[in-house]
Amino acid sequence: MSLDPYRLPRAVVPQHYDVSLEPELGAATFRGTVAIHTHVQSEVSSIVLNAIELDIDSVAVNGQPRTFELDESVERLIIKADLDEGPATIVIAFNGILNDKLRGFYRSTYTDDNGVVQVIACSQMQATDCRRAFPCFDEPDFKATFAITLVVDDGLMAVSNAPERERHQLPSGRWSISFQDTMKMSTYLVALIVGNLEASPAIDVAGTPLRIVHVPGKGHLCEFGLDVGAVALNWFQSYYGIAYPGQKV
Repeated sequence: MSLDPYRLPRAVVPQHYDVSLEPELGAATFRGTVAIHTHVQSEVSSIVLNAIELDIDSVAVNGQPRTFELDESVERLIIKADLDEGPATIVIAFNGILNDKLRGFYRSTYTDDNGVVQVIACSQMQATDCRRAFPCFDEPDFKATFAITLVVDDGLMAVSNAPERERHQLPSGRWSISFQDTMKMSTYLVALIVGNLEASPAIDVAGTPLRIVHVPGKGHLCEFGLDVGAVALNWFQSYYGIAYPGQKV
């Protein structure tokens, strides 16, 4: 089969992602799993999606282990699977790096008031860098919902697109923090932040809570940003005549 090197096939379409990521800030690495719930539009012999700078540990489709090939020249993961039309679930376990390229799930730092360098894991997915954080159908028209779980060290803050759903402490002492399903959106809008951070109190903007996440001790500098954010959110809702579709900003 000859594949278009620029666009993914449209035979398999994602509907929902369950993503779990566990960053190790000191080592600048992370491990994760993603379960992609898809609809197969027509009979296929393989599934083609995007991945780059990830070590793939295992792949299963509908509960069955599958062979795969990671072609980094075109940033693709090709999974061998004979599938008929209908639902299919792809589960992938992988490892990655918190890179210093400001791309995907990357490493940033700040120096605290005691002169200690603090490491943050954060994301920049536009335009095609979500594939560096987890395997995905990384083209804008492949919209889906996302349920994100971040496993973090005790005392660290975890932030993603949707409101927090639940958290529990693991036997290791780390915390598993899960977020509600996002709106249906492109992969480049997925947001992930982990670090020693704080958030301003929320202000209400036409029913949407708006906060600013900041380094500790800088909360007094948030007022201007909150004012601008509120004006911008109100303006865009009025301009487009569409209510903001997310649950928070």
